[in-house]
Amino acid sequence: METKTLMFYINAIHDGGAERVMLQLAKRFAQAGWRSVLVTSFVDSWEYPVPEGVERISIEQEQLEQSRLKRNLSRIKALRRLIKEHRPRAVISFMAEPNFRAVLASAFLPVKVIVSVRNDPEREYAGRLGRLVGKLLLPLADGCVFQTEQAKSWFPRRLQRKSRVITNQVDERFFTPAKAGTEGYVMTAGRLTGQKNQAMLIRAFASIAGEVEQELRIYGEGELRGELEELIASLGMEKRIRLMGASDNMPEALAGAGLFVLPSDYEGMPNALLEAMASGLCCIATACPCGGPEAVIEDGISGRLIPVGEETALRDAMLELLRDEDKRREMGAEARRRAEGFRPGAIFEQWRQYVESVTGD
Repeated sequence: METKTLMFYINAIHDGGAERVMLQLAKRFAQAGWRSVLVTSFVDSWEYPVPEGVERISIEQEQLEQSRLKRNLSRIKALRRLIKEHRPRAVISFMAEPNFRAVLASAFLPVKVIVSVRNDPEREYAGRLGRLVGKLLLPLADGCVFQTEQAKSWFPRRLQRKSRVITNQVDERFFTPAKAGTEGYVMTAGRLTGQKNQAMLIRAFASIAGEVEQELRIYGEGELRGELEELIASLGMEKRIRLMGASDNMPEALAGAGLFVLPSDYEGMPNALLEAMASGLCCIATACPCGGPEAVIEDGISGRLIPVGEETALRDAMLELLRDEDKRREMGAEARRRAEGFRPGAIFEQWRQYVESVTGD
């Protein structure tokens, strides 16, 4: 019996939540008997490890400096060649550029295309060209996976009708370790970018540092590292706020924390938040578009939600929770109960059923 092939396409597998989700998805399908082929646009200097059983192909061995038009044309051509060579039942793509490349590369070929929107579509498909891609090109795909109903509502009904809302899975490693306690550091995790708004967290923490004993640890790498280092130095917080860099052992980092904060301006379904909840951590998150934190946190019960960009609200929420250990324990326990729905087996089964409904398997 011929082994069925699925092709997964994303730009890179470096630091990022969507990248981890795709790797785990490819792994799960491989374990379920599919041939999983992971295609990336380029190889980066630091990457997540490719799971056993997943074949890795990269279009470029390193990210090429090209014009946007030339880069997209060359990657579409290369992806089309790979689709013809490997003949997958479906191509599953994540993120804006890989999504439209997958749709164009598969045109008139005997393959299904399932795109997935992993961020706020108002940002990911911004501008005239972005709206053209989101409103006209993406609906040509055979299916789409959204993370929230709010994101789904942005797209035309002809795409909504053949779509599915599936939240992210959380690796079992995050459920296994018992919380070490609630007296640990405050932490956040994510790319060091404007979207994640670590600067607001740094300022808010600095304003209460004299009233609490904990330190702040920021996990992740990105283009704003230098700016954030300067901000920390300007506030005299070098001994209390630490930029930890990227980590391949987030369960251990979460196990030592006492409070998790997600200060983002916008998100899809933030993996870092789901992992913190699964670890039993009390969490504070912005109620940001496109609805991810609000979908998983019940304010005051399983965590705290604050308005986007409200530094004072973040300051007050952190101070309140850092002073109240019992409340942190209660919210952390409720967060972990809520996170049971994110276990890999349950989420993969939703993906499997949907993919097979699209491919007809």
